[in-house]
Amino acid sequence: MPPRPAPGRHQATSAEASHSDQLIRLLYAEHAGPLLMFVMRLTGGDRQRAEDIVQETLLRAWRNAHRLGVQGQGSLRPWLVTVARRIAIDEHRSEQARPPETYDRDLTMFAESDSTDRVLRTMTVADALRTLSQSHREILVATYFRGRTVPEAAEELGLPLGTAKSRVYYALRALRTALQERGVTE
Repeated sequence: MPPRPAPGRHQATSAEASHSDQLIRLLYAEHAGPLLMFVMRLTGGDRQRAEDIVQETLLRAWRNAHRLGVQGQGSLRPWLVTVARRIAIDEHRSEQARPPETYDRDLTMFAESDSTDRVLRTMTVADALRTLSQSHREILVATYFRGRTVPEAAEELGLPLGTAKSRVYYALRALRTALQERGVTE
């Protein structure tokens, strides 16, 4: 059997909640308007920030209500203004401490160049070159990868010029076929 609450305890909690609700309503009714006008000047007219600061200020007053009444203050407003000013200053300082938000910028501006495509093309061409005959591979490496002209490649490889020209022609055709087999169409 669950324990029963002490008699009168439930009513006291309800009365405390009612008093607490009444206190926050009184704080808002009496101080929210003037405090909002003050905080609007602090925030440069940013109504949303000002409302947030006013709400936080009144919430702190509500949480500290038991301390505020015993300090012998005639008015609560000077304390509220001081708290609101400090909250606004703290928010401003925290905004200055963190980097600016970039969620509204175009993210393509921040893209770094990537060599992935170049590496993949190189790997594909190297794989296709391995399928060519030794003589075709030699002539293509000499002319296209080492930057030699066909006559220079012919001299380097010890081939007649006509043979070198025909090997370049047939080697390129074989390479094109090997690349097409690997899905390269351009």
